[in-house]
Amino acid sequence: MANVKLLEEKAKEIRKLTLRCIGSLGIGHIGGSMSICDLLSVLYYDKMNVDPKNPQWADRDRLVVSKGHGGPAVYAALAAKGFIPVEELDTLNKPHTNLPSHCDKNRTPGIDMTTGSLGQGFAVAVGMATAAKMDKKPLTVYTIVGDGECQEGQIWESALYAGNRGLDNLIAFVDYNKMQVDGLLENISDLYPLDDKWKSFNWFVQVIDGHDVNAISRAIDNASKVKRPSVIIMHTIKGKGADFCENQPSNHCRPVSEDEWKGAVAALDKED
Repeated sequence: MANVKLLEEKAKEIRKLTLRCIGSLGIGHIGGSMSICDLLSVLYYDKMNVDPKNPQWADRDRLVVSKGHGGPAVYAALAAKGFIPVEELDTLNKPHTNLPSHCDKNRTPGIDMTTGSLGQGFAVAVGMATAAKMDKKPLTVYTIVGDGECQEGQIWESALYAGNRGLDNLIAFVDYNKMQVDGLLENISDLYPLDDKWKSFNWFVQVIDGHDVNAISRAIDNASKVKRPSVIIMHTIKGKGADFCENQPSNHCRPVSEDEWKGAVAALDKED
């Protein structure tokens, strides 16, 4: 059983470090970073078999953040876990940094795939899961996709392949905050009913509260028991914990002042 208190504390730590990371630059992808912090807490502190001292360990579990603009939250999780120094978060997207705005495996220890071109990271995750099956490696490939990203055709081509191949070592998460860079999903290209779409591609589907660490942990446990790929659709709030822009369509990428990010950190510190 998951240690819920620990995971909630780590999720808060990741949120605060994400705020610091983006705040140090003064602009960034705040919305889609803050919405995945609870998931990252569960992955790094409850589920994934990884070693901060050996980031390239061949038998490690893999994480592909296909919505590569969530990089600041991933960097925060990597810093909290010990892959990179916490102080390095202050270099986000600055000259000579190892932390570009989107995930880059060639620069950052602990990043398994360079992402940012939406749809492509998910396809690579399917390839990784296929390769692990061929090599008979007992690892799990986790991948995070955005809901706007699910409008990409490449997502569904890859999902069709994974469903047909029964890739039970692949677990995907949809950050279903119902917003994308240009506004609300329902006003652009609605995905409803998203769960039925995935089911029709022969995926095991669960729909949960993406800010409930216990629900996330249980869903991953359920996914590990089935003999086909799994997707966990997480209802989330874009910008969760960034009180100055939480649940605002304009928070995909925006300026963040020092007063804003430090005020949000202070508000998180006051929470029970």
